[in-house]
Amino acid sequence: MWDFETEPEFQEKLDWIDQFVADEIEPLEALLSARAIDFAKFMKRRQELKQIVKDNDLWACHLGPELGGKGYGQVKLALMNEILGRSGSAPGIFGAQAPDTGNMEILAHYGTEDQKERFLKPLLAGEIYSAYSMTEPKGGSDPTSFTTRAQLIDDEWVINGEKWFTSNGQFATILIVMAITNPDVSPYDGTSMFVVPKDTPGVNIVRNFGTGSEPIGHGNHAWIKYEDVHIPKENLLGTEGKAFAIAQTRLSGGRIHHAMRSVAQLKVCLDAMCERALSRHTKGEILAQKQMVQEQIADVWTDVQMFRLLVLQSAWKIDKYQDYTKVRKDIAAVKARLPEVLMKTIHTAMHLHGAIGVSNELPFARMWQGAPSMGIADGPSEVHKVTVAQQVLKDYEPHDGLWPRLHIPSRQEEAKKKLAWLLEEEMANA
Repeated sequence: MWDFETEPEFQEKLDWIDQFVADEIEPLEALLSARAIDFAKFMKRRQELKQIVKDNDLWACHLGPELGGKGYGQVKLALMNEILGRSGSAPGIFGAQAPDTGNMEILAHYGTEDQKERFLKPLLAGEIYSAYSMTEPKGGSDPTSFTTRAQLIDDEWVINGEKWFTSNGQFATILIVMAITNPDVSPYDGTSMFVVPKDTPGVNIVRNFGTGSEPIGHGNHAWIKYEDVHIPKENLLGTEGKAFAIAQTRLSGGRIHHAMRSVAQLKVCLDAMCERALSRHTKGEILAQKQMVQEQIADVWTDVQMFRLLVLQSAWKIDKYQDYTKVRKDIAAVKARLPEVLMKTIHTAMHLHGAIGVSNELPFARMWQGAPSMGIADGPSEVHKVTVAQQVLKDYEPHDGLWPRLHIPSRQEEAKKKLAWLLEEEMANA
């Protein structure tokens, strides 16, 4: 049975989240951006808001009840993220911020009891932050070209190498590091994952950097060198050589959450466009009466709706099959389409607002700067498009005929043979 409605009980929770973000989180962010409140006071209030979320049983909803979450499926998480994505702080206040969510998931799925106690428990409580240290300066996001090595010497793993774009690295207490443990086999079988406390000797942040117009030396991404980093043997996450399988656990769901948080931005842009079109007068009429503006609004609305439904259907399939491999095509399609829809929508909203649209007094220019990263983070769009095509082609077989299957003369001849009795009947009645 098909259904495009949210059950009333969960809709009440979504309504509460929507109101909470609007009344508590967005005003707090506005104060911080205006420098009307110092960072320490901001963080104190942030912790208070976290507690309110916990009191309302909406903390870390992606995890099961045994870990303090709600165990929500991807559809419910997508609908939540569609609201949380309006605010940069909201995901963290709901225990749903990247990269912590993905790291929580892999620790929950693959961590030992000791790892869960030492690392997952404080992460779940919001007491510490984590980072995912995978990308490398030369290899980019292609794990098959990674060079960071981890060698087992006595009862310790020794890690050497460097990682690039470790988001949240400067604030993290623990790092999830991907490294080659067996260079003599395929990277798919010789790459492992480790939990590395950031204060371990040899973990050296070369520098932090940002994106777009952020000042040089500032930002939330770290270039880290791992120089003879010794960690206990027990810090191996999951089974040796199975990093690729572990990575898919965090990346696939995370891509859906990223997409739905971006849907929130798309809706912010659409709402702003419509309001602008109805408010702004030029050449004797409001913008909403201009046919070119109407076309832009129609195109954006259609793009947003189509993309949102693609994301929700992908989330529904994840919930249905409980197997990311069966939804690989859908997740890759979402990831590939995201930056295209996002950049086009933001640009249209920015353009429709004129001069103030490109100023720093509206959010569009900042959003526009961040949009291209969606085509690079978690793998470039080109790779995801290849995945979509390969998965789609698996459902087809080559046609051996001389002409394509849709060749009209051939189809006509086949029809004449198949329905010869009908033609004979027609001739008899002539």
